[in-house]
Amino acid sequence: MTESSPQAPSPRTFRLVTVNTAPARAKIVIGRLVEGLRGTYSVEYIANCERIEDVAETVKEQQPDVLFSASMWTPEQAREIREIAERERPGIRTHAIPQGLQVERGPDGVVEYLLENVPGVLDTVGV
Repeated sequence: MTESSPQAPSPRTFRLVTVNTAPARAKIVIGRLVEGLRGTYSVEYIANCERIEDVAETVKEQQPDVLFSASMWTPEQAREIREIAERERPGIRTHAIPQGLQVERGPDGVVEYLLENVPGVLDTVGV
């Protein structure tokens, strides 16, 4: 008779919305992030907003757990995006990728940055 080893619990699924004027690039970067986090976190990429004006409606309709604003937004715009998201879904976790990161380090740099920072954001969801 063999002892069965306990199975690791399935990772919790987090629903993600991005705010990025380049939706195709956002989809690629988030796809790489999802792959990099596989096994530890499960991230379902549900929508992208190309304009700040779309954030309220998208958050209200999609009810994401997490929202990321891309590096093309200024700190003031990122703050506005965060405030809109939090107003529409209290408790949502947001993260602003530092302005200019895409230009400075390219998509690989953004993915590396996200892989370093996203676990800390996800670990606070629902806390």
